[in-house]
Amino acid sequence: MKFSRQKPEEVSVNLTPLIDVVFLLLIFFMVSTTFKPQTQLEIDLPAATGVPSETVPDALEIVVTAQGVYSVNGTRTLSDDAESLRQALKQLSGGDSSKPLTIAADAQTPHQAVVTAMDVARKLGFTKLSITTQESRN
Repeated sequence: MKFSRQKPEEVSVNLTPLIDVVFLLLIFFMVSTTFKPQTQLEIDLPAATGVPSETVPDALEIVVTAQGVYSVNGTRTLSDDAESLRQALKQLSGGDSSKPLTIAADAQTPHQAVVTAMDVARKLGFTKLSITTQESRN
């Protein structure tokens, strides 16, 4: 009797179909996902209706013209940049950042001029900031 030893067949797993299925699932989820645009600044714009607030005598007021010219409490700044506005606010407030600050801007004022005024006020530590609005005429 002759017994022959045969080598057992090698067992192998074919990964190609598995990889194909995983890629198809990945593509399906990528295509079917809705992307929500993310913003860093979420704001709720206030309505301009209601009773006007009383003015405080020691309050500071920044007026911004349509050309982006700044004036603080009726005094025009030396130039139209953030540094001049900062110096004027610092001088008129006497370093007291607890005073209320109002920004009044023309409707045609560039948005950057108002943002610059708000940024200068924030850097100086003003926390009581308000923006002047006019009641809409319908």
